[in-house]
Amino acid sequence: MSGSTVAIVDYGSGNLRSAAKAFERVVREGGRYHRVVVSDRADEVAAAERVVLPGVGAFADCRRGLAAVDGMEEAIEEAVRRRGRPFLGICVGMQLMAERGLEHGRHDGFGWLAGEVVPIPTTTPTDDAPALKIPHMGWNELDLAQSGHALCAGLESGDHAYFVHSYHFASAAADDVLARVDYGADLSAMVARDNLAGTQFHPEKSQAVGLRLIANFLDWRP
Repeated sequence: MSGSTVAIVDYGSGNLRSAAKAFERVVREGGRYHRVVVSDRADEVAAAERVVLPGVGAFADCRRGLAAVDGMEEAIEEAVRRRGRPFLGICVGMQLMAERGLEHGRHDGFGWLAGEVVPIPTTTPTDDAPALKIPHMGWNELDLAQSGHALCAGLESGDHAYFVHSYHFASAAADDVLARVDYGADLSAMVARDNLAGTQFHPEKSQAVGLRLIANFLDWRP
């Protein structure tokens, strides 16, 4: 879509500059014609052809941060749910699509995808393996559950992506999970349904894998 706008939502949470630079690089190197904007303006987000919601920190803090930006929750709903624009949630931005988050209490999510955000299960140390550290931080392998999905093009099981999280999205619908990651249990690494997509990992920090995922999102026609 020539001249289309990709809005990265600015609500005080997320590494916005790194995300913007990664998207700008993919646009530039791929000869695409998207305009990448970091925006805290509800009208600009509502009018965008693609919406990206980053998120770092606690689920409830991110939800409150969105609510504090005048009209932003309504703008995202307008663009994504009513106009069907492709949406990508990153880290907590992905988790906010769930029905609820259970981090420091019970908090409503957008309710776009069935499931809830719960703590990563702890593990018991053994003679052969120490307990896994929480948060899950660093590089880990992806296990693709739906390699044929457009967002997974060019990706393979065993590819490494960069994670930083203590809670994970426990999907209630297996068909929504595109990829998993093994960290003491199978955790959702990528999810998608209709025009909605999310990554628990940070594509802007995941080098070639992250750039491939961003390119797939920009080319995605759900």
